[in-house]
Amino acid sequence: MEKGKKKKHDRKRRMLILLIALFFTTVMFTTTTYAWFTANKKVTVETLTVNVEAQNGIQISADGTNWKSVVQKDELLGVTPSYGANVNQIPDSMEPVSTIGNVDANGRMEMYKGTVVSNDDGDYLLTAVKENDTKGDEGSYIAFDLFFKVDEATDIYLTDGSGVNFEGTVDKGIKNAARFGFVVLGNTTAGDTIPNIQGLNAGTSANKYIWEPNYDVHTAAAVSHARDTYGVASLGTTGASPLAYSGVKAAIASTDEVLVQVSSPIQYTTRDSDFFDTVSVDYQTVAGFTGNTKIFPLQAGITKVRIYMWIEGQDVDCENSASGSEVSFDLKITTEAS
Repeated sequence: MEKGKKKKHDRKRRMLILLIALFFTTVMFTTTTYAWFTANKKVTVETLTVNVEAQNGIQISADGTNWKSVVQKDELLGVTPSYGANVNQIPDSMEPVSTIGNVDANGRMEMYKGTVVSNDDGDYLLTAVKENDTKGDEGSYIAFDLFFKVDEATDIYLTDGSGVNFEGTVDKGIKNAARFGFVVLGNTTAGDTIPNIQGLNAGTSANKYIWEPNYDVHTAAAVSHARDTYGVASLGTTGASPLAYSGVKAAIASTDEVLVQVSSPIQYTTRDSDFFDTVSVDYQTVAGFTGNTKIFPLQAGITKVRIYMWIEGQDVDCENSASGSEVSFDLKITTEAS
């Protein structure tokens, strides 16, 4: 009888130990930080303003016919009556996506939304699905058409105040994972018809550019994240050099067993190169940059540009403690060199 009680007691004790071990294993998994927000939180976009300085005759328009010096969020979402074919996507909240900058036949940058899952061994795996631009306030990133008009060919520049800033009282660092993309869809004469202006589409041959703001600053959490997940030991919170990264270029299924850690360009394998490629960033600016930064040229007449704003999930700054932030995207462009 005593032996039976002892065996029963031992079984309960072993089960308690297993439950305790399972609890701590679960805690360890859920507190590890990786890109793409394992906590599945969103980044709230509090404000979006698009400001272009009308210097030297530069003008902008949401529909290619009504010209002004400032276009804002409400105009981009309400442009359908005069530009019915628009696919302006401006959500109130954003989730991380990734791209290498490829442009499809519709003249749209290919974006992939990633999700972190775990396999039976407890390894974190990255899955990704292609997202398509949609009209309205849904979606994971910002995308819209903007038309530029100049009287003569000219270079254009980003001015002070352009970039991504946090809103609120605590800067969680998600602004440091933000990106802008520009897809130049075509150019025509200022006197062309509205359908021709609005229908400009260079497709896969369109020139595209990626801008990374705030490359030189990181939170302490992001520094730890870069070290522990990607093996980047030299990153500092300020004065950092630009950090190379790989973007997602194809859908990833859980059965592909792609570890989160392979997103670093120096770590992904030949097999994983089916899903990733090193991103060529065309412009990089420090936080709070001053002076004007040259970007791409405009031809005389009207140029249609599709503009993207997103949180890059493959950036080391995209980690759990940065989620739930509020940020504002501001784009200010001029023709003045300084």
